[in-house]
Amino acid sequence: MNSPARAVSSLPSPATARTALERVAANLSLAVQGKDKEVRLAVTCVVAGGHLLLEDVPGVGKTTLVEALARSFALSFSRVQFTADLMPADILGAQVFHAQTATFSFRPGPLFRQLVLADELNRAPPRTQSALLEAMAQGQVSLDGATHVLPRPFTVVATQNPVDFSGTYPLPDSQLDRFLMRLSLGHPSAEVEARLLTTRDASSPVEALAAVTSPEELTALRAQVAAQRLDDTVAEYIVRLAQATRAHGDIERGASTRAVLALGMAARAYALWESRDFVTPGDVRAVLAPCWAHRLLLRSANQGAYTRDEATHLIEEVARKVVAPR
Repeated sequence: MNSPARAVSSLPSPATARTALERVAANLSLAVQGKDKEVRLAVTCVVAGGHLLLEDVPGVGKTTLVEALARSFALSFSRVQFTADLMPADILGAQVFHAQTATFSFRPGPLFRQLVLADELNRAPPRTQSALLEAMAQGQVSLDGATHVLPRPFTVVATQNPVDFSGTYPLPDSQLDRFLMRLSLGHPSAEVEARLLTTRDASSPVEALAAVTSPEELTALRAQVAAQRLDDTVAEYIVRLAQATRAHGDIERGASTRAVLALGMAARAYALWESRDFVTPGDVRAVLAPCWAHRLLLRSANQGAYTRDEATHLIEEVARKVVAPR
């Protein structure tokens, strides 16, 4: 993948940031057709500096979306296929002994890329799943008493099958909480499927994609997101939403403080789609369900395949009841 030649040394304006986001989204839509909303949210998540969880049945384009993200941003990329026999060292790397010099050196694992696809994450046992926690939370790996910093910018995009599929392990709550957003692509429309049948050749749609931005510009976009203004009234609105989830009769565990902070960061990034340097309640509502649905623990006895839809419904119910500031 070739990076654009230009480097970015200062914060882009909101208008320039919007142009960059739209350029990436248009590129992604060449490979993932008919999913404009999901593509926009995926770009928002990456630009916000968060990790993304794609949960859906096989064959709907999850891997294609991730590979297209890596190409569009010109990021170094690795794909790890999670299986029941995968060990933490297979992801993180290991100390290798050199007999000639009687010394050890660190051999980095596939986690040492700017964008890492953890494919079918919930097929690996919990010990291997948890190996990602430090990397996702702090952008580093600690092995044998030494700390190894991961490349910047760094993003993990994981895919998982619904938990009713055989051979899957539910992700622990601590790991779910490290994903800024959870998205589901769903099946394309009948029109899009018919078009794919008549236009798709033997090659992958990702192979034709070129980089439309650079890791340096992504870093600058993330800095701009961090600089976005979130007024007290919007902050209070987010907190009232969180308190409403904590008091809801159908929710065992509502939004945490980390969830509140995550929602604020995602809303800052989403505001760039409108060329704004400030956050509105509309930005908050646009990213509310993707940011919080996977973080809630419901009182419902069904904590299986339909939890995502149930949680999204409850969040939408909360959003209707909590009055947004004008």
